[in-house]
Amino acid sequence: MRSLLFSVLASFPLLVAASPAATATLRDAQGKVVGTATLAPADGGVRIAVRVTGVPPGPHGFHVHATGKCEGPEFKSAGGHFNPGAREHGLENPKGAHAGDMPNLTAGADGTGEGEFLARGASLQPGSGSLFPEGGTAVVLHAAPDDMKSDPAGNAGARIACGVITR
Repeated sequence: MRSLLFSVLASFPLLVAASPAATATLRDAQGKVVGTATLAPADGGVRIAVRVTGVPPGPHGFHVHATGKCEGPEFKSAGGHFNPGAREHGLENPKGAHAGDMPNLTAGADGTGEGEFLARGASLQPGSGSLFPEGGTAVVLHAAPDDMKSDPAGNAGARIACGVITR
């Protein structure tokens, strides 16, 4: 019995480490679930793994936005990009990037896509760069690809899906 209890307790940290620290369910303008994002701590920031389905084929801008609200149909309630360092937009901008700037997410001809990105400088803990400030944060999928350099938002077009980041 004692050996069994030790085995169960010894495996508990592995179970905890394997579960995501935060998630977001992406919904389109009609409220239909079109994707999920799982977030976990990583060296230098937060790892975001995202999967989408039922979205238009092609590349899409994907960002963390500064407000945890996803009111359709335009999702403007999510605010601008998450930018605690007050930098300019774009992974290719020498004065950037926002902590919420990610590479484009590409959906195939069948409308599905997945990617894993690092939100550099973001954190799941309280303090600077936290994805859990008062008012929260959200992930947003855009209609067009991000050009990776235009400030403030990369010309990524309309917001087509949004999900509030939650623990």
